[in-house]
Amino acid sequence: MTDFLEERDHGVVIITLNRPDRLNAVTEQFMRDLAARLEAIGKDASVGSVVLTGAGRAFCVGGDIKDMEDNPPPRDFDFRVDRLMAMQRVAVLLRTMPKVTIAAVNGPAMGAGLGMAIACDLRLSARSARFAASFIKVGLSGDFGGSHTLQRLIGIARARDMYYTGRIVDAEEAERIGLAGRLVDDDRLAEEAVTLARQIAAGPRVALGYIKSNLLAAETAGFEAMIAMEAEHQTRCSLTNDHEEAKRSFIERRTPNFTGR
Repeated sequence: MTDFLEERDHGVVIITLNRPDRLNAVTEQFMRDLAARLEAIGKDASVGSVVLTGAGRAFCVGGDIKDMEDNPPPRDFDFRVDRLMAMQRVAVLLRTMPKVTIAAVNGPAMGAGLGMAIACDLRLSARSARFAASFIKVGLSGDFGGSHTLQRLIGIARARDMYYTGRIVDAEEAERIGLAGRLVDDDRLAEEAVTLARQIAAGPRVALGYIKSNLLAAETAGFEAMIAMEAEHQTRCSLTNDHEEAKRSFIERRTPNFTGR
């Protein structure tokens, strides 16, 4: 059994974390392999969006503590930092790749699982989902960029509460505080996520990539810097076939057929 499954559907790549017996807890090799696939998907012009979900009853409960105990890495500090940086590449790619990424959170998303979910552009939450920055419970400080992203999603006070206490946030609260964008019945989660992903993938993919780049930059850049970036990106989009198709379809009163060029 492979640690993750990959399906393709109308320009959508669906990646399913596939260690259900371990609640999709992650190992070093698992994360390295997943990062390699995301690297390739990010360069694939046939892909418009990516859905990340989990097999079984969990999204991902974080690092595999049993694997850490059975296969401890060398105690060398620099080796451990490099090892973790390689694993965290998954979160970097989900956040920055020029594809819209969607987390379909089907159960607990904790620790690194929370980090991966909030690294995605959008989150759909099943009613059974649970969220926790659970690092404090295992004597760790946090990884996968969660300390950066969580504060921006739910605010400084709520993020600190989650990190300092490790408390579990249920799906209803997650939607209310902005941690989850949509709350979906469990039996509808996969369908809703793929429908949303198809809708996005059918859009103008060059423009979508630049929109994502703009939104990421706007988190830290000043207004004038964003004015300049938007001018450059808007001009690049105006030279695409998709922009021409959008204009023609508007005049002809029909649905545009975008090709990603």
